[in-house]
Amino acid sequence: MIAPELLLEYGAKQVRFRKDDIIFDEGDRANYYYQLIEGNVKMINISTDGRHFIQGLFGKDDSFGEPALLGDFLYPSTAVALCPSFLWRLPKDQFLKLLQKNFDIHLHLDILLCERLKQKSKMLSDISFYEPEQRILNFIEQLKRKFPDSISSNKQFIVPLTRQQLADMTGMRVETVIRTVKRMEEEEKLTIIDGKIYIS
Repeated sequence: MIAPELLLEYGAKQVRFRKDDIIFDEGDRANYYYQLIEGNVKMINISTDGRHFIQGLFGKDDSFGEPALLGDFLYPSTAVALCPSFLWRLPKDQFLKLLQKNFDIHLHLDILLCERLKQKSKMLSDISFYEPEQRILNFIEQLKRKFPDSISSNKQFIVPLTRQQLADMTGMRVETVIRTVKRMEEEEKLTIIDGKIYIS
């Protein structure tokens, strides 16, 4: 996360997006650095038959879309607001100046991008080698680290995604996710309350 004061110093503006607004499309040129103030954003690819694959989820203080910005290539995915969201937007030329003059931020960003690559690699490995239940459990473990505030009063983690979003993130059909989650509930590996998945 880049401090708001520093973003302002380099000319960042605050922008709002409504639920389902597209922040940028796959194939667009990367002209801005984006950082969430509040809300959630998903990065998706859409297949020719209309299926979505979620490449990443981002929340408060997260930045997204940096590889295309730094690598000077077109966005490989579309960014969509999952709910009303408020973001910092900094023009590319100012973002590069900021990095040039703040090595610590540049280094932090490098570490962050390496961590995302590691998570992507693990996700691809899960899709290749694991059965649906293990893929769901592994992904929920990632969500626990990403959304530490999603804990219920009885100390269980509340999965902040729909069954469709779980399917989109794990490369499975939604029907497979629904069947697997139901079986896991019957085996007491998780709890479902009002449609939400709770897990220890």
